[in-house]
Amino acid sequence: AAPGEAVLTAVHFHDERHGWAVGHDAVILRTEDGGASWSLVHQAPEEYRPLLDLWFENENHGFAVGAYGLFLETRDGGRSWQRRTLLAEDMHLNAIAGGPGGRLYIAGEAGTLLRSDDAGRRWRKLASPYRGSFFGVLRLPDGNPLVFGLRGKAFRSPDGGRHWRPVVTHGESALQGGAVFADGTVALVGNDGTVLVSRDGGRSFVPSGKAPRQAFASVTAAGEALVLVGERGVSRLPRAAEGAP
Repeated sequence: AAPGEAVLTAVHFHDERHGWAVGHDAVILRTEDGGASWSLVHQAPEEYRPLLDLWFENENHGFAVGAYGLFLETRDGGRSWQRRTLLAEDMHLNAIAGGPGGRLYIAGEAGTLLRSDDAGRRWRKLASPYRGSFFGVLRLPDGNPLVFGLRGKAFRSPDGGRHWRPVVTHGESALQGGAVFADGTVALVGNDGTVLVSRDGGRSFVPSGKAPRQAFASVTAAGEALVLVGERGVSRLPRAAEGAP
């Protein structure tokens, strides 16, 4: 069970034991036993700034991002957090993604895109291919970013965010979540039952017509199924149904 009553928005595990969750009231929870128990390590309800995503480089160093430019960093495994300012504007920072080599990406409101090449010490703003909001960013199997958001917009960069190429998503429903799986498969989910699957590193996506027609917020893999989390709870979509009309 998690302490408190705040709505949680994202969870990240660095390994089987060390995990963190973030949510409204700038709440951050921490577990050291694989999620069996959680402790509250940060909250700021008076600010009305929800945290929306997080990412950890290792079990000590990580970041949390949120509404109105909220950006927090920890270097002690989440026991304490320091606030940093990345932008002069108070744009929502909706998602953060990283991986080996210290390169990180942030995607947010009004086309906001940021990149760090040194594990989050310094950040620079990227030229954006879209003025609408991005709700997610993924690091693809080749290390490059894929961003997605409003009106079914998605863009893939072949060169670390210097240039962007539009990705066909077969609709205009907002894309809310995504994941890259161990076998290189990429999945995106969103409103109106949208489930898109790519088997070529995010270059092209095939829609599935087998998912329940509801808004999905996130996706993960469980054996031979996709597990979808949305407005009606948890749904399972057999991997064999990916791309079915």
